[in-house]
Amino acid sequence: MPNRNPRMTLNRFLVERQRQHPNATGRFTRFMGQIGTVAKIISNYMRRAAIEGLIGQTGDANVQGEQVKILDDLGNRVFVEAFEYVDMVGMIVSEEMESARSVEADNTSDKSYAVMVDPVDGSSNIDVNGIIGSIFSVHDIIGTAKESCQQKGAEQVAAGYMIYGPSTVLVYTAGYGVHSFVLDHTIGEFVLMHASITMPERGNIFSANLGNYNKWHTGAQRYTDAFMDEANGPYSLRYSGALLADLHQILHRGGVYYYPAEIERPEGKLRLLYECAPLAMIAEQAGGAATDGHKRIMEIDPDNIHQRSPLFIGSKHEVAMIQD
Repeated sequence: MPNRNPRMTLNRFLVERQRQHPNATGRFTRFMGQIGTVAKIISNYMRRAAIEGLIGQTGDANVQGEQVKILDDLGNRVFVEAFEYVDMVGMIVSEEMESARSVEADNTSDKSYAVMVDPVDGSSNIDVNGIIGSIFSVHDIIGTAKESCQQKGAEQVAAGYMIYGPSTVLVYTAGYGVHSFVLDHTIGEFVLMHASITMPERGNIFSANLGNYNKWHTGAQRYTDAFMDEANGPYSLRYSGALLADLHQILHRGGVYYYPAEIERPEGKLRLLYECAPLAMIAEQAGGAATDGHKRIMEIDPDNIHQRSPLFIGSKHEVAMIQD
C-alpha cells in the first residue's frame, strides 16, 4: 500500500522548528536550504560518475598529501559555490583546501557562520560504486578567522552529513535531537524519514579496519579482542571503508566505529574539525558518545584546521569499554 500520509519536507520541518524559537532569524533555515541543494548536486554527480567519466584521480594531491579524486574536487567546488555570496556563511574550511577561505569579505561578521566540510568522505569507494558521503560542521564566526575556525566541537551550532547510496539521505542536528531526511526524486525535495533518532545504548556491531591491527597500541588490540570474545557478544564486524556508511548503521542499530591511534601515527587518521567533531555532536545528540580514547571529542581544543584525532564513536556501552 502506498504511504498516503502527507510528507514533511526539509524546508517545512525547518520552518516549524524555527517557530519554536522566537529569537530565530531564519539564518539556519536558509543555510540548511543550501545544504539540501549541495546534496542534490553531489548526488547527481555520483549517480552519473561512471557514465560521464568522473571516476579516477585528478593527478593532484591535497593538503593531506592524499591523491585527489575527480569527485573530491567537484564536491569541494559545489560546497564553495553554494556558500559564495550568501549572507549566512562567511568562512569555509575544507579537507581539499590548505587554508580557511573567506567566501565573501562582507560576511565575516558575528552574524555569519564558519563552515567546515569534508566534501566527499570515503572517496576510495567511488571507483567500485561503494557508498560515500559528505560531512559538515557549523560554528558562529567569533573574532579572528583563526578563532572562528579552530573552536571546540562543543561550540558547534550544528552538524550533519549526507550519504549517497541507494537513497540520498541527509542527517543533521542543531542541538535539539538528530533528524534524517531522504531525497524524493519525484518531487526534488528532501522529506522527513526519522525525527529525534535515538541510538541504542548498547549494540552488536563493531566497525574498524582490522588490517591495521598490528599497527595499534596494545589497548586498542585488547579492545578489539573483546568484541571477538563470545562472552561479551555476539558482535558482528561491519567495515566498508567509508566512515559515514559505517556510522549511519551504528546510529540506528548501536555499536561502535573506531579508528585508533597507531604506534607510528599517534595523531590518528581522521580530521578533528570536519570529521570527528561533527559526527561526535550527532552521536551525543542521539544518546551516544565519542572519545579519542582519553578525552571526549567535543572537548578537544584544535591546534590547526587539519588536525587529526583518534576516534571511538557509537553507543555509550561500547565507547565506555575503551575508557576501561
